Amino acid sequence: MDSEEVRSAEQWKAERSAHEMRADTLVEARRRRAARGERDPVEDFLYTYYPFRYSALRRWTPGSCVALRDAEELLSDARFSRGADGYVRVVEPTEADLRRLKFTHDLCVAVANRPAFLGCFGLHEWAMVYQDAEQRRHAQWPLRLGAEGTDAVVRSMPIRCSHYDAFRFFTPTARPLNKQTPDLAGRLQNEQPGCIHVTMDLYKWTMKSMPWVPSDLAADALALAHEARSIDMRASPYDFSAVGLVPICIETPEGKSQYETEQRRLAKMAEPIRARLISALARVLKVAKP
Repeated sequence: MDSEEVRSAEQWKAERSAHEMRADTLVEARRRRAARGERDPVEDFLYTYYPFRYSALRRWTPGSCVALRDAEELLSDARFSRGADGYVRVVEPTEADLRRLKFTHDLCVAVANRPAFLGCFGLHEWAMVYQDAEQRRHAQWPLRLGAEGTDAVVRSMPIRCSHYDAFRFFTPTARPLNKQTPDLAGRLQNEQPGCIHVTMDLYKWTMKSMPWVPSDLAADALALAHEARSIDMRASPYDFSAVGLVPICIETPEGKSQYETEQRRLAKMAEPIRARLISALARVLKVAKP
């Protein structure tokens, strides 16, 4: 294979050790909070909405198109196999795997080629409690403006949510207020790089693409998702100041400007991660072609 890299035992073991240490660091705060039974609006989301175990993040893989020397110890992991040349590689993807990987590749390419829309101001979280504050998802935290104040903000600003997985949690009375009706089938047409949820979803798509993409990419995507979720919660209608999340008051001109600045920053941070994921998936799909 012309584009295949060969790594010595010293190289891949060092990479594996570094990744495991980083993964442990990324999840340590979550482990401590879970042991104490503490809630956290950022990490509760990252480890429940995205249903990946700590162990899945920690499991190292070099991705496709990499051959490992002296790697027999990896063969106890079903994700690896040994070739006739004695090198160990990740297993070949099945047809079902390839369909999923191609969708992920095409979605990431579509997002990368689309201009960022920065005029949503995080109103998706507000629309999730509109006229139904008693059923709010974060019931243990108060609404910063109260139920009536929250509803007034929703009515006063245009809602332009393009993300299906955010839109589907809108209250029934909020759904007609959205400027579009994003659905599952329309993700390739609707998702765009300015959306904070699209940035967070890079973690989901990277994890779903393993072991054919390198595990350090998943760690990078999780760190970015944590940053994005923090902004998401700061701009939400809830008061999370008790856990150190200073509100971004999107109902004010200053808050709108701050949110747009954060959107731009997150979209810029996502670009290299998305590009690396596209590149890794393109290699897999190219090699898999008959």
